[in-house]
Amino acid sequence: MKFEWKNQQDEPIKIRTFLGQHGVSRALIIVAKYHGGAILLDGRPAYTSALMTKGQVATLELPSEKSSEVVTRCDDPIDILYEDDDYLVLNKPAGVASVPAHHVERADSLVNRVKGYYERQQYENQVTHIATRLDKNTSGIVVFPKHHFAHSVLDKQLKEHRVQKDYIAVVEGRLDVKHGLIDAPIARDSESFVKRQVDPNGKPSQTEYWLEDNLSGASIVRIRLHTGRTHQIRVHFAYLHHPLVGDDMYGGPMWLNRQALHCSHIKFFSPFKQKFIQIDCTVPDDLAKIVN
Repeated sequence: MKFEWKNQQDEPIKIRTFLGQHGVSRALIIVAKYHGGAILLDGRPAYTSALMTKGQVATLELPSEKSSEVVTRCDDPIDILYEDDDYLVLNKPAGVASVPAHHVERADSLVNRVKGYYERQQYENQVTHIATRLDKNTSGIVVFPKHHFAHSVLDKQLKEHRVQKDYIAVVEGRLDVKHGLIDAPIARDSESFVKRQVDPNGKPSQTEYWLEDNLSGASIVRIRLHTGRTHQIRVHFAYLHHPLVGDDMYGGPMWLNRQALHCSHIKFFSPFKQKFIQIDCTVPDDLAKIVN
């Protein structure tokens, strides 16, 4: 894979600094230098410490990414919401894990399905990078960067909280607050390997929400995450005494055979397309029936 940028700056600049301004991490530079790629200045090999002047072109060449033999291929279908050369965005159904679990006999996670899709498409890069994950029983948007560089720049945006992710949830009880922010730290429950809880010694966690509608005994909320802790939405609404419908782990009423949570919207910036990518994903039938 090849990426090129023309220097428009008046002052000389080191190649590595210039590449860094375009989202190229140190790890990617190492891959290019020592693992089958190249760094070029005006088409010729160059040291990253070399200076480039206005009008010169820096090129980053990255080797093809070979598939991992550890990941099993699965040819079950995927629901593609968006795809370009850099990102594959899927609608994950409830009941399918985002990543494979070691204790499951048949590998049928979204990662396994994407591996099957990449092999059928005969893509140059065969590594199944996954940037966003959802719990097995949560539905909605999951993003797969299609190469190391795309994963690196999106991961940086996620860490800097520059990716907008919205969810739709149905919670127990009547919410009277139209707009709220749950600011409560989350830690692992000492009595469970899986379960989390609000804990003053936990990691900072913020969940913003808007009341969309009140139902009979439940409320529809739109949610935006400002941090990305495990089970964050489920823990925070249980903390408010409004657990998610279908969430038996956190005390929700079992009106559904999975937690009523759906990732409905994502917005992130693609430096490759030089634009924001926005994707919406409609609520699936099982949640729509509860809403109706």
